[in-house]
Amino acid sequence: MKKYFYILFIFCFSITLLGQKVSEKKANKLFEKKSYVKAAELYEQVEENQNVLQNLGDCYYNNSQVSDAVRVYGKLFLNYKETIQPEYYFKYAQSLLGIADYEKADKIMGEYLKFEVSTPKFITNLLTNVPFNYVIQPMSKNGSNGDFGISFYGDKVAFASARNTTSKSFGWNEKAYLDLFSADVNDKGLLLNVEPFPKEINTDTHESSATFSKDGRIMYFNRTNGNKVKIGDEKVAVIKIFKAEFIDGKWTNIKELLFTSDTYSTEHPFLSKDGKKLYFSSDMPGTLGSFDIFVVDVNEDGTFGTPQNLGKAINTIHREQFPSISDNGTILYFSSDGHQGMGGLDIFMSTNFQGVFAKPLNLGQTINSNLDDFGYVVDEKKNTGYLSSNRKGGDNLYSFTRIENQERYVVEGEVKDKNTQNPLPGTLVSLYDENNILIGQMVVGAEADYIFNTEPNKKYRIEAVRDFYIPHSEDFTTNADGKLRYTIELFVECYDDAEEIITKRQDGKVQIVLENIYFDLNKWDIKSDAARILNVLVDLLNKYPEMEIEIDAHTDSRASEMYNLILSNRRAASSLEYLVQSGIKRKRLRSRGFGESVPLIQCGTTRVCTEQEHSINRRCEFIILK
Repeated sequence: MKKYFYILFIFCFSITLLGQKVSEKKANKLFEKKSYVKAAELYEQVEENQNVLQNLGDCYYNNSQVSDAVRVYGKLFLNYKETIQPEYYFKYAQSLLGIADYEKADKIMGEYLKFEVSTPKFITNLLTNVPFNYVIQPMSKNGSNGDFGISFYGDKVAFASARNTTSKSFGWNEKAYLDLFSADVNDKGLLLNVEPFPKEINTDTHESSATFSKDGRIMYFNRTNGNKVKIGDEKVAVIKIFKAEFIDGKWTNIKELLFTSDTYSTEHPFLSKDGKKLYFSSDMPGTLGSFDIFVVDVNEDGTFGTPQNLGKAINTIHREQFPSISDNGTILYFSSDGHQGMGGLDIFMSTNFQGVFAKPLNLGQTINSNLDDFGYVVDEKKNTGYLSSNRKGGDNLYSFTRIENQERYVVEGEVKDKNTQNPLPGTLVSLYDENNILIGQMVVGAEADYIFNTEPNKKYRIEAVRDFYIPHSEDFTTNADGKLRYTIELFVECYDDAEEIITKRQDGKVQIVLENIYFDLNKWDIKSDAARILNVLVDLLNKYPEMEIEIDAHTDSRASEMYNLILSNRRAASSLEYLVQSGIKRKRLRSRGFGESVPLIQCGTTRVCTEQEHSINRRCEFIILK
């Protein structure tokens, strides 16, 4: 009887395992099809492993369910941190920003970027940096209808929405397929008289992101490809830009643009006011990351030039999407999760100077939230406009009024290597008043830029400090114009570029190369020749008061290991004491004895060293710590 019970138990247990494997396999297939809602339901039921946690976290992340994403990614990091790919650091940090856990988000993002990040300081700095503050309100009283991607359409607006309840559902989020709608906007900023575009525009796939010529007779919009194509290891339904013409009261001549493709997406078109340039987002070959912003010339005959990537100032290795351009073509607005922000997509602006777009500016916390904010369009004469956001849990449209920021009195700039001109992220920048009192401090981020609030008619000193670099400072005085912006570039020079006797070794350590210091046999006192060499070090340390060093003493191998270790420690300590007696602060110095453990020339039973080779091993090395 026991035998049959055991067989039955094994059979049931095997069936359970088989069922679990099938469930995970089915979940993987749904995940590959981007059916994230259904995939998540299955992943939640199977045993957790690295694949399950990664895909489940992505299901929630891709649908902006940040609380669930934090829960799942948290387990992933707890159990598999040593083996996960860098992209999960980014996704986990973004999810943590989505729930405003800045402390943990900054820690994870810092590990991803390899330098310190402080979101609270970033947000605080924006208070005096943004050109406008915003007052926003929802455009619908009924919550989210999946509305987004709004544009001006004559006296009306056009937008995409999942409000067509008769449409089939889309596996990504189990909501209806997107259609394009038009509507009026009342004086309270609410949508009225919402009407779908005709069937010539709206099909049984997605339509979104419409933009119109000034006379309203030409429309560019997005439509998702009806069939999926295999790109790499996955099947994708790419998004294309289409053009339609309004002739005799009907949208006609609907064609995809020639630079679209079945192998990459072209999204979020925006036509310039003069109709000569079309901005869009794409993952076409040549992008820097996930999606980049491009522009293409629209010729008078209706043909197009070659799309041009807007470059590294605008685009990052992550997402840049939803571009729009000011009426005069000088200010670009777009959304990004690659530039520093508050979580998800944030809205940025960049000014064009002589054909080159400047470093983007985050528009600040009065318009950006911890989740996705995008699709910014503005009437610059009225200082009103619209945006899209999922800050309340689903895509919705918001109207805004922008008010000029009265607190834009700042000093700003970048920290760069003096010789290479490369930015130096992670540099500490400090602002002092005329009494040398510290009034502001920050560690610069990925683009090594800083910004501080100042006051009119005052003197300041700004200083950059970085390990292995010579500190650099600049003095400046503000004037009475409360909106003047001072841009000060801080060029710092590394020690090994500034001094011939300083070199960077192959092991990465920065060493001060001096003549060898010789000690009498079994002695550690500083004789006149050693003092002469150490005085060169005293002069260098006085020249650079921020420099900190370590004195490493080494012996030859002609005594016991313990004896040599003790002797080397005494010689290193003796050298340190000489520097202290010469006026160098003890806290800037450290000494270590290595004995015979790190020889430059191997000596032993297999190789007998000469007296000269033994003397080479007896040495003091001076390593810069800071």
